Amino acid sequence: MADSLPTEFDVVIIGTGLPESILAAACSRSGQRVLHIDSRSYYGGNWASFTFSGLLSWLKEYEQNSDIGDKSTTTWQDMIHETEEAITLHRKDETIRHTEVFCYASQDMDDNIEEIDGLQKNPSLVASGTLTKPLDSACLSEETHSLYGTSYGMSVKDTRKTDGEILLEVTGIEETQVKEKYCGDKTCIHTIAGGDKDENKPIVEDNTDRPKRNRITYSQIVKEGRKFNIDLVSKLLYSQGLLIDLLIKSNVSHYAEFKNVTRILTFREGKVEQVPCSRADVFNSKELTMVEKRMLMKFLTFCLHYEQHPDEYQDFIQCSFSEYLKTKKLTPNLQHFVLHSIAMTEASCTTIDGLRATKNFLQCLGRFGNTPFLFPLYGQGEIPQCFCRMCAVFGGIYCLRHEVQCLVVDKESGKCKAVIDHFGQRINAKCFIVEDSYLSEETCSNVQYKQISRAVLITDQSVLKTDSDQQISILIVPPVEPGMCAVRVTELCSSTMTCMKDTYLIHLTCPSSKTAREDLESVVNKLFTPYAETEIDKEELIKPRVLWALYFNMRDSSGISRSSYSGLPSNVYVCSGPDCGLGNEHAVKQAETLFQEIFPGEEFCPPPPNPEDIVFDGDDKQPEAPGTNNIIMAKLESTE
Repeated sequence: MADSLPTEFDVVIIGTGLPESILAAACSRSGQRVLHIDSRSYYGGNWASFTFSGLLSWLKEYEQNSDIGDKSTTTWQDMIHETEEAITLHRKDETIRHTEVFCYASQDMDDNIEEIDGLQKNPSLVASGTLTKPLDSACLSEETHSLYGTSYGMSVKDTRKTDGEILLEVTGIEETQVKEKYCGDKTCIHTIAGGDKDENKPIVEDNTDRPKRNRITYSQIVKEGRKFNIDLVSKLLYSQGLLIDLLIKSNVSHYAEFKNVTRILTFREGKVEQVPCSRADVFNSKELTMVEKRMLMKFLTFCLHYEQHPDEYQDFIQCSFSEYLKTKKLTPNLQHFVLHSIAMTEASCTTIDGLRATKNFLQCLGRFGNTPFLFPLYGQGEIPQCFCRMCAVFGGIYCLRHEVQCLVVDKESGKCKAVIDHFGQRINAKCFIVEDSYLSEETCSNVQYKQISRAVLITDQSVLKTDSDQQISILIVPPVEPGMCAVRVTELCSSTMTCMKDTYLIHLTCPSSKTAREDLESVVNKLFTPYAETEIDKEELIKPRVLWALYFNMRDSSGISRSSYSGLPSNVYVCSGPDCGLGNEHAVKQAETLFQEIFPGEEFCPPPPNPEDIVFDGDDKQPEAPGTNNIIMAKLESTE
């Protein structure tokens, strides 16, 4: 089917991340012939969401991707004419580094840990590695660890029915911690045993007053793996943000469902507290005195209209926002709340940026609930797919697992005129949009990338227990030392359709200074307890237990100017991957800016026409909009 693709398009888009997907929808909606392709087997790129087994397969694909040489079914060099030259594209995705996986949940050897209804497409994918001695020098010569996975499917909603099978075999171990580390171009697997079965086992007195928890094993996580939807990038949607406005304006919001983030938390003096946001929250808060409540409301009211009172901040424009807060006679408690949980900025940010962030937060309150944020059910990876659906409705053609070997450039005009895929097919177009990770090292030789440190945890309870176990929370953990970055923590419950019942999915994010584990492990240790440690220290039961953890660094290609790329033709446009920010504003701005540059004067993602208003000449009937029978329509859900 791939070699029968049409050869003439207006726009060819390579990569299915959020900016590319928005552009695809906008171009298709404006009547352009769009080909949207991706060498990956799933939508979203680094914006994707995976089931549990899909995530393990994704990790395995990175190892294989690093080992594969530049092989293709045809030689594209023979297809380049004398008047043309080629710009090769990168076949290896190097945007993810320093991947480390820890499994703290116990292995239940009586269970057959095979994902329910799993379909194994390629049983030859076996994660192999070297088993090393554990910390206690116990011998592991007879222990084995095998991991079978498959390529992740094309669509999150579709692959919940067709996801790959994951099978883990561990012999000779009762209670284990499994560590899988991605080191450069290969995966190393380390299994850490807890010692002999009867020896070195701590004797703990039975305490009937101790809170009881459900015992969740690794095999349960694997069996319920399709109930997980784990985001590679952790973001929320501001209820008055650009992405929400675009979703509503274009009617793409009909393809997804959302839930309101229920609470905003902060970490102060070694404990997690809930931050009052709305007027009702402020006056109902037990953490604030009556004087503090009045001071906070007065300051927030000022921030909402700060432009009208320039005399209040003009003298502090050169100061940091944290210094400005001290001049407003706010208590340390209130300064902490405003800086880290309302403005959600670094202490070093400018006064204007802090006031702008605070105002944005306050303006988003109350539109869909008591907090400013929404979260898409089934994960962030749903959003790119929603825009891809819109593109397909208006005639866009999609092809995953389809590699592009090179861009063909006309020497005389200096413009790109075609691409050549891995089948040797030449596809012509007027303009080309490429995701940054597809560009070669030669093209990106002058580009300086930033990095994002990410961690994903599966835990057994919330960081702040309440009467309801269905809380969606965001928590900012301030830096311990000046110059370090705050860590953003997002906690998702099972009602978000991102994790199984009785578990929570935790995302940690911060700008990288070292590897992800080095950047984030101290915060993980403050908030959580590894599962195995709780078997020894029962006093730690007050903290949630970590059942499984993943650390990785992701490339941040946002903020890179076009001039940084070498030798790009004028009709080739570059989209960046995810940035470190909480919202999706950068992706939407980038997509709209590129669209207006390519098609000046065209409206960006206008609302689709009402099917009842479409009239064809000679037809008395009013036909349905094309593709509507195949699209899952969902209503925007909000919790007041």
